[in-house]
Amino acid sequence: MLRVAVPNKGALSETASAMLQEAGYRQRRDRRELVLHDPDNDIEFFFLRPRDIAVYVGQGTLDLGITGRDLFADADADAREILPLGFGRARFRFAAPAGAFTEIGQLEGKRIATSFDHLLKGYLAEQGITASVVRLDGAVESAIKLGVADAIADVVETGNTLRAAGMEVFGEPILDSEAIVIGRREPENQEQIDVLLRRLQGVLVAQQYVMMDYDVRVEHLEEATRLTPGLESPTVAPLQDSSWAAVRSMVPQSETNRIMDQLYAIGARAIIVTRIHACRI
Repeated sequence: MLRVAVPNKGALSETASAMLQEAGYRQRRDRRELVLHDPDNDIEFFFLRPRDIAVYVGQGTLDLGITGRDLFADADADAREILPLGFGRARFRFAAPAGAFTEIGQLEGKRIATSFDHLLKGYLAEQGITASVVRLDGAVESAIKLGVADAIADVVETGNTLRAAGMEVFGEPILDSEAIVIGRREPENQEQIDVLLRRLQGVLVAQQYVMMDYDVRVEHLEEATRLTPGLESPTVAPLQDSSWAAVRSMVPQSETNRIMDQLYAIGARAIIVTRIHACRI
């Protein structure tokens, strides 16, 4: 049986569960559930604190887990990143009161507050900077005002919280983070793992693409299919009127309206876009 960890709360929790459900796996209906057995897929889901997931996977207690890259890096677990999931994106960055610092070299000998002490210590060592790392469990923005730190290192999504506290980011990002699937270095149940990963990849592709159908005159077919090449090649079928053809192709969701406009401009008609619920590429 495959054993998989899922965040039980926080920014990653709902999207991770929704993605697994879209991939065909059962997910909990009650937030108080800590373990969920999916007998149809021979898999067990464990709902854990996101910060703890890398530890369980690294120790071999669980086969896979969904967590943040920042949390994974900070845990220093004996596991590996397998698949980025494209949500929960954020940057781990330095911040301080506006104008206090302009580059990370100025942190030499300073105090830096963070909830990710292992990750930060590793980065400072790589940069050759000696600084005092102050470990806090949360609300690190208050550390400077309370006099326990000169700067902070924290996960930044929009930066609104920092600006509200009169702070600004500086220096290059320490780490670009997002939700990821992690796994044991010496996995068991590899066949089940491959199935789960293919399903999740199918969900990711389905989120990024739509299916576009349209009719176009044969003399414009080559130009139209250049606009909609698909992943391998578009599907082209003749219509009853031999001067027209029907085309079906996957196109990037973000470019849908631009492509529709271009197709219409060369004479394509009956342009229809439908959502892809799942796929295997």
